[in-house]
Amino acid sequence: MAVTKPGPAGPAAPAVSAPAAATPQIQLIPASPEGALDAAEEAVDLLLDSGRAPSDVLVITTGEQHPWAAHELSFGEASYWAQHDAGDDVFYADAAVAGRAAVRPVVVVAVNGGPDTVAATALPLAIGRAGALLIVCGDPQRINSVLGAGV
Repeated sequence: MAVTKPGPAGPAAPAVSAPAAATPQIQLIPASPEGALDAAEEAVDLLLDSGRAPSDVLVITTGEQHPWAAHELSFGEASYWAQHDAGDDVFYADAAVAGRAAVRPVVVVAVNGGPDTVAATALPLAIGRAGALLIVCGDPQRINSVLGAGV
């Protein structure tokens, strides 16, 4: 008779795209609006270096678009969203269109400018899109004031 012992047995099964039962873990990386995008890039690099699949990661920007998103959008929105739907790589989205993005295990938000109203809608949206982990890169005071609570 086999006896199973509780404990780490390997990677967890991927989350189903259903409403999340639990709030994701939230990490804050302090950064200026000018440095938030670089901080987000470093966070993505660390995630990938630690074995996270590129398809697990969604990056949302509140100010200027990530250069990858700007480049991909130069080929048209259909091509850009086809990249998203393929789910093969890290996907970068502006906060204005992030509501269209699917749930991914990890969401990284770069609070890299834009009005507080954009951050105020992007952060709760990001919490809903993050299956396991939300990483927010930006000014902690601004982020806390937008969310209305300590993160």
